[in-house]
Amino acid sequence: MARQQYDEIGEAFEGFKSLPLAQYGEVPSFLSMVGDVGGKSVLDLASGTGFYSREFKRRGATEVLGIDISGEMVAVARAFEERDPLGVRYEVGDVSALRPLERSFDVATGVQLLNYAEDIAAMERMCRNVHRSLEPGAEFFVLAQTPDYRFDGPPLAKYGFLCEPTGEEIETGPRVRVTALLDPPISFVGACPRREVYEKCLRAAGFHEVTWVPLEVSDAGVREFGADFWEDLLTNPPLKMLRCRA
Repeated sequence: MARQQYDEIGEAFEGFKSLPLAQYGEVPSFLSMVGDVGGKSVLDLASGTGFYSREFKRRGATEVLGIDISGEMVAVARAFEERDPLGVRYEVGDVSALRPLERSFDVATGVQLLNYAEDIAAMERMCRNVHRSLEPGAEFFVLAQTPDYRFDGPPLAKYGFLCEPTGEEIETGPRVRVTALLDPPISFVGACPRREVYEKCLRAAGFHEVTWVPLEVSDAGVREFGADFWEDLLTNPPLKMLRCRA
């Protein structure tokens, strides 16, 4: 499902990062959590059009490999690399069936990755494959739908997104439809796995120090819109992050 949805989105996916939730919440929060990548090798899983891959390389990563299940997304990322060469490599791959990589990485990231697992076994396979690809003690940073997000809370439209339950439940949790309010709007369906599902799968794969990290709003976002604007988002944030160690 993820492959087909993202193949249809293509380059328009870059527009997500311009919406208030992404620009002032997701991106600065995630980059802050990952921290200094200078001198480190980074494995960017579910790399999409390469937004974070490029950012890590600009921030001094020695090597960045982006892997995404969508051939169209990888094609867009490679086109960015051709226009503005940074030395980032991209390949098409399914993390639940990831090939053995030639080297072990110092950092792995998974933005909207684990929540696309069709069941608990698939999420655990993803986690094992990530763990296998990391140096001992390396960190894995995850961004996903908030496990306990309240769908009846204040709407997210002013932040550029809608997040609605489809009414379907799978083994990991409820299915959700996320719509980016671009022109035209773009929707895709994933899941909202339960907190214990993430923790169980990561620990079963050998990760420890599994820690949930809240989404924050950058100072630039507060300056741009004012603190009151962000109150609904921070009261019921649709995104949550976690970090763990191999």
